[in-house]
Amino acid sequence: MQEIGWEDFSKVELRVGRISRAEPFPQARKPAYILHVDFGPDIGVRKSSAQVTALYSAEELVGRQVVGVVNFPRKQIGPLMSECLVTGFDDGEGRVALCVPDREVPLGTRLL
Repeated sequence: MQEIGWEDFSKVELRVGRISRAEPFPQARKPAYILHVDFGPDIGVRKSSAQVTALYSAEELVGRQVVGVVNFPRKQIGPLMSECLVTGFDDGEGRVALCVPDREVPLGTRLL
């Protein structure tokens, strides 16, 4: 594992957002949803592709808080221009479990 300094880590904007919409993304190479994530008034709603279909239905994602990186450059994923990276963990069986705060926090709050 490569060590990084605090200065490197502090450049990553990990923020809390709420999924306001989740829809199938049939054009994705691997099963995925298009997520619309509201990061609050300062950042707004950003779109992302998320390969979380194995553990979550689109309906149960709506309203959930998630942690996302909001300062990566936008990335074209098929017909979608991804505007953030929603974070998650491999559950040991190749499925992605979302990284979420364990308490409700204000939208846009930055990871400390």
